[in-house]
Amino acid sequence: MGDCENSWHPCLTFNFYLPTPDIPAGPGTGEGQSEVQPADGGVVLDSTAQLRLCPGQPFQVWRLMSHLTSSMATHPDDILLEHYLDSWDELIKFMESLGSLVNFFSQKVKDKIAVIRELAQQEREDYGKHRSGEEYAGLQTPLSGSQSRYRSVRSMVESELQRRLVNFNTQTRSGCRNLLRLHRSLLWIILLLQGLGEGPDARGVYRTPGELCRDAYTVALAPHHPWLIRRAAEVVFLALPERRVFLDIVCVTKEEDIGPVLNIVISTMKEVHKRTQKILAQHNMMELP
Repeated sequence: MGDCENSWHPCLTFNFYLPTPDIPAGPGTGEGQSEVQPADGGVVLDSTAQLRLCPGQPFQVWRLMSHLTSSMATHPDDILLEHYLDSWDELIKFMESLGSLVNFFSQKVKDKIAVIRELAQQEREDYGKHRSGEEYAGLQTPLSGSQSRYRSVRSMVESELQRRLVNFNTQTRSGCRNLLRLHRSLLWIILLLQGLGEGPDARGVYRTPGELCRDAYTVALAPHHPWLIRRAAEVVFLALPERRVFLDIVCVTKEEDIGPVLNIVISTMKEVHKRTQKILAQHNMMELP
C-alpha cells in the first residue's frame, strides 16, 4: 500500500471498501462495510451495499470508484495522473455502452488519454536511456516519486511550463492541453449523472437522457466547440437510449435506488474535478487553445 503512488497500482483510500472482480461485495450487512465521505461533508449510503459487480457488462461502477479514489490517495491537493486516466478508461466504457453514435465523443477522449500516456512513456524511455550501468538496462517500470514529471496533475503542469511545452496562444501537443479537454468532459458527465439522479417532475415524468445530455453539453462543452461539432452532438443526443438502459448500465433495478448510487459516484467525481480545476486555474490554464 505504501508503494501504490510509485508503482501506479490502485491506492484504496477514504476508508472506501471495494470488491474485487472475482469476489464482489454483495448487498446487505456484514464485515468490511464503510461509508464514503463526499466532498461536501455529507454522509451517503453504505458503498458496498450499492456498488457491486454487475455481471455481463464492460462498465463497472465499483471499478470507476476504485480508480477515482486511488487518484486522490496521496495528497489532499493533487491528483495522481495514471489513476485519473484509468478512471477515464472506465468512463469510456460507460459512454460506449450508450450506443455507437456516442463513439463520436469517446474517440476524442481516447485520443487525449493516448497523448498524455505517450508523453509519460516517452519520459520513462528517455530516463532509461540516461541511466548508466547494466542493472538499469531495459528499464520498463514507471519512474517513482519526484523523478516522474507525469506522476500527478500538478507535477505535469509545473514540468511542462518549465520546459515551455505549453503555449497560451497556439495549440501544442502538451499534456496540459489534453488534460484540460478531459477536465471539461468530466464536468459534462457529472452534470449528466446529476440529471439522471433527479426524480420526476410534478407530472411524474422523468426528463429523457437526450435532454439531460444536451443540457449538460450546453454548459460544459458547447462553449468550447465550433458550430459543426455542436450540430453533430445534437444528432448524438437524439440517438441516446431510454432511461432504463442507463439504470442497467449502473446496475440499478429500481428507480429509487439510482439516486443513492449516483450520489456516491458524483461526490467523488466532483472532488477529482475540483482538485484538477484548482491546479489548472492556479496556472491560468482554463482557456488553453
